[in-house]
Amino acid sequence: MRRPPLPPGPFLLVGLARSGRAAGVALRARGQEVAGCDSGPVDAAGRSELEAAGVPVHESSDGLALLDGVRTLIKSPGVPQEAAVVRAAREAGVLVLGELELGWRLLPNPVIAITGSNGKTTTTELVGQIHREAGVPVAVAGNVGTALTTLADTLNPAAVVICEASSFQLEDTVAFAPDAAVLLNLAPDHLDRHGTFAAYRDAKLRIFAHQGPRAIAVVPDGLEPGGSAVTIRFVSPMAARDGTVAGRSPGADGAAADLVVRDGQLAWRGKPVAAVAEIRLRGAHNVENAMAAAAVTLGRGIDPAALRAALARFAGVAHRLEEVGRIEGVLFVDDSKATNVASAVVGIRSFPRGVHAILGGRGKHEDYAPLAAAVARHCRAVYLIGEEAERLSAALAGTGATQHRCGDLERAVTAARAAAVAGEVVLLSPACASYDQYRSYEERGDHFKAFVQW
Repeated sequence: MRRPPLPPGPFLLVGLARSGRAAGVALRARGQEVAGCDSGPVDAAGRSELEAAGVPVHESSDGLALLDGVRTLIKSPGVPQEAAVVRAAREAGVLVLGELELGWRLLPNPVIAITGSNGKTTTTELVGQIHREAGVPVAVAGNVGTALTTLADTLNPAAVVICEASSFQLEDTVAFAPDAAVLLNLAPDHLDRHGTFAAYRDAKLRIFAHQGPRAIAVVPDGLEPGGSAVTIRFVSPMAARDGTVAGRSPGADGAAADLVVRDGQLAWRGKPVAAVAEIRLRGAHNVENAMAAAAVTLGRGIDPAALRAALARFAGVAHRLEEVGRIEGVLFVDDSKATNVASAVVGIRSFPRGVHAILGGRGKHEDYAPLAAAVARHCRAVYLIGEEAERLSAALAGTGATQHRCGDLERAVTAARAAAVAGEVVLLSPACASYDQYRSYEERGDHFKAFVQW
């Protein structure tokens, strides 16, 4: 698909973390007039990078004084729609665009975009691995860590870009039309940002909104993505069970979908292509992630042999059910990326009874009731930390799991380590964001690993 042209300048970058810096450098490389602002301080490395590219940096600024003459505002995904400078720009007729779409417009390469409430990073990396096994040049970017705009002018023309896309990124798109788009699942998340589940769902579904008739849309069976792309369906038992995606439950044999599990095999349009037992990743949810990855790659013509090789070799990503140590028979698992209730439920359900779960952090206005059933069935104890400890304690009362109010992660790991016995699991799967005590879920996970290794 031919991409829309670069929007008109001058440009104002709002938010100067990773994506804002990447956008500024890419725009300056094309001779555009660019300024940047951030509501807080800008780290020295970021300031140096932008100023070296010729981008003036305005830190601890609301940006309002910089709007004069601006024709396009590039908004970082962490900047809320309600920010004064964003509202003022829209009122003045300034185009507001996210870095994700800017990067897509600058890249001539095919783009596969992947979104969902849970499993995005794992599936994005798995799709990348499938391409590598097939010998196809690939670049993995987006919300997974590398800003899309940093890839401009750097890629082999034959390379396929695999892009993780968050709801924050997708809500700032206006023409984004990936060659293939994947929606893994939908469950309430980021309600503190989007306000309602309907608004969050609509942001996710923008991934399909502008796809053309030669594009591919991969969705759980029962979902109608809209748009004109060719739809490939996979059976998603979790989505059908929770009622959050599927308009109907698939038939017992999954006959309506293109990709199903049948007789222990992933079956692509009726033909077995890989054994479920070959999937190295732990948990039923990762079977679904593998199904989505298989659907999009097989739908684009990748050899099933490459799929089988990737499923057998791919061990997952950091901070998502990452096994980080075993001490006196107790397994320690870093699932810090579980920043919402649905993801934490999946993490807890990945182990039999005997789980010591560390929960808590900054809430996202979610209901913790769904967590209670998983805790009751799988957990011997819970260790509560951060701002949401009190709400979690109330929600988990009556589950039978012993509660420990620990306050912070160090005390939680120490207490869990003392209580757990051989054959049990100490699991950091917080169900909350990290921002009350950490700068990111990665930092929280790294601290967990460090405490385990003491």
